[in-house]
Amino acid sequence: MGISCGIRRETDYHRYSSYRGVVGKTFENVVGRDFSAAAPWQKMGTDVTEFKQPWGKAYFAPVYDFGSKEIVAWAASTRPDMEQQELLLDRLLERMPEGARPILHSDMGWQYQHPRWTERLRAAEITQSMSRKGNCLDNGATEQVFGHMKDEFFRGREWPDFESFRADLDAYVTHWNTRRRQVKLNGLTPEEFRGQPIAA
Repeated sequence: MGISCGIRRETDYHRYSSYRGVVGKTFENVVGRDFSAAAPWQKMGTDVTEFKQPWGKAYFAPVYDFGSKEIVAWAASTRPDMEQQELLLDRLLERMPEGARPILHSDMGWQYQHPRWTERLRAAEITQSMSRKGNCLDNGATEQVFGHMKDEFFRGREWPDFESFRADLDAYVTHWNTRRRQVKLNGLTPEEFRGQPIAA
């Protein structure tokens, strides 16, 4: 569409912050702002963003693959709680290929320090990586997804209730993964890119 931009921030919309200090276990920033990946299921990012509507707030938690640019798992909820995060992990682990050992990068939100999160990642042999406090660019790849989503899906729209919102959000994520072509993927969709044979 002739639009180009660097790392996008969602400051016009985003007011939710999950940071509560060190409330559990924190982790080294393994990714270190290097969001490149040679293939799917190597490096991934997660975060939570908030959508305000007349009936209340909705929270969207995705896992974004830096290699395929695919939203591989997601959960929407009216509360940003551990139930949402555990549903997200259920969906992620259902899809994770056998033998995959990805890095999963997040900010220092309380949910990513929680034992129910950290222990499940450890058991699945997923390496946890965390942004430094106050460094939004450390989580820039996932923040950029939120910026695109809020421009393309959310801006100027209202839904009558949460269920209607969630249904349209699910449809948008499907569009992102299967129909939305990306310059960084040489014009392929994330699904098409993931389906390519890996070069020897």
